[in-house]
Amino acid sequence: MGLFTDAYDLFTITPVLKLIGRIYYHSSKGGTTPPIIYTAVISVALIGMILGQLLFGFLGDRLGRRRVYGLALLLMIFSSFGSGFSVCRTRGCVLTSLCFFRFLLGVGIGGDYPLSATIMSEFANRRTRGSFIAAVFSMQGFGILVGSAVTMAAAAAFERVDKKVKMRGMIDTPEGADMLWRVILMMGAVPAVLTLYWRMAMPETARYTALVEQNVVRANHDIRRVLVDLDLPSIDEDTELGAPTRPLSEPYGFFSKQFLQIHGRNLFACAAAWFIIDIPYYGSTLFQSKIYEPWFKNPKLYNAYREAYNVAKFQAIIAAASTIPGYWFTVLTIDRIGRRPIQIMGFILMAVFLFSLAGPYDAYWNDHINNAWFLVLYGFTFFFSNFGPNTTTFIVPAELFPARFRCSCHGIAGAAGKVGAIIGSVGFLWASRNEKKDSLGRGWKPGIGMMHSLLILGGCCLLGAFITYFFIPETKLTSLEDNEGSGSREEDELQRTGPVSTNHSSILPLNHASPSV
Repeated sequence: MGLFTDAYDLFTITPVLKLIGRIYYHSSKGGTTPPIIYTAVISVALIGMILGQLLFGFLGDRLGRRRVYGLALLLMIFSSFGSGFSVCRTRGCVLTSLCFFRFLLGVGIGGDYPLSATIMSEFANRRTRGSFIAAVFSMQGFGILVGSAVTMAAAAAFERVDKKVKMRGMIDTPEGADMLWRVILMMGAVPAVLTLYWRMAMPETARYTALVEQNVVRANHDIRRVLVDLDLPSIDEDTELGAPTRPLSEPYGFFSKQFLQIHGRNLFACAAAWFIIDIPYYGSTLFQSKIYEPWFKNPKLYNAYREAYNVAKFQAIIAAASTIPGYWFTVLTIDRIGRRPIQIMGFILMAVFLFSLAGPYDAYWNDHINNAWFLVLYGFTFFFSNFGPNTTTFIVPAELFPARFRCSCHGIAGAAGKVGAIIGSVGFLWASRNEKKDSLGRGWKPGIGMMHSLLILGGCCLLGAFITYFFIPETKLTSLEDNEGSGSREEDELQRTGPVSTNHSSILPLNHASPSV
């Protein structure tokens, strides 16, 4: 649910900031959130995600995946409610409270990234591992869609209940709008609450128990729990471990010279690819305000409820038409095509569509007949980011590193991605402003313009394709231990214990997570 909440929060904050601008920065033109406030509210959650990915990645390797998995969810629930539950009435107090809880929300969401990916990779078998991890990541698409639906439903309900809206005029910002944005944010905690029990009750992954805690017997017991929960054939209690065949090699520390020799290249590649994709992916969200403008140019024509409804409606269209299909194309094909081909293809096609948007950018907006084509091209950038590097950069770090470093390495790669997200969502938000000062809104400074921003984002995608081609290894249909490279301690441990023999089947808990491998 962390990934669901991540997308829910990322995309509902756009209509929420529209409402906040109307309420706390009211003007004769409807009111807009100042750039500095807009930037702060967006970036504070991303900064929290950086901290969360690093912190929970470290804790996941030290304390166990299961122990901290529930903690991340509890933090998301608390901060989601806190984001809307500000008892302040003054503008400064409300915004300070919102930023504080969004930072905590970011920490919880960030922590969910390495834990979710690692847990799925360690529970899944090698034939369907990519699809399982991609399916978990696809919850982001449903988070966008549900967030848009909640915003639309809540805005419509508030508008219908508030009978005074029509009497006071369309420019009106009713008192109920201050309640509306709080409800939207707090609703993000509901799915997390519903899944709290199952997250707290889930067993530790067998790989962590056997390879990190060195408790092979308990690892086999946890496997039986999973098989029973999935209604798979039972396994007899009398298990017998194989005798050690050779002693364990000396373990090496995280970021030691030996670690960097074996895994440094992969860690750099994963972090660099994730950093690069998040620049155009999060930067693309800055186009959304441009997409709304041709149909809803004058905020005087819409009350606060209707403006939030319209923004959410367009987000729902993008999610249903491009984002969710992109995720599920990856789910269906990643274990057939492979991670590298999908990532390279996605980067290249994203670059193609971003360049296509950049070339005739002004022409699209001078001639409103062609606005629909801009929306189509924009949708394709999201489709090929999700049927491409946005999904694969989440999957690959969970497959390449030893069990005792897996969460930490995924957290480092993800944190690098969120640095790119800050550059994309905040840096390009300012950079994309028009070069002409007289055409800027209040509080904005001249930038390089949208066309040049699009060209740079397209160039980032080409750089991502280059890094993927030369540095990212393929992990399709290989075990996690094979992906880690020769000489790892996990391979030694597998040789030491051997398979677990039973009357019905032979389970390899240290090399495989299920009998189907």
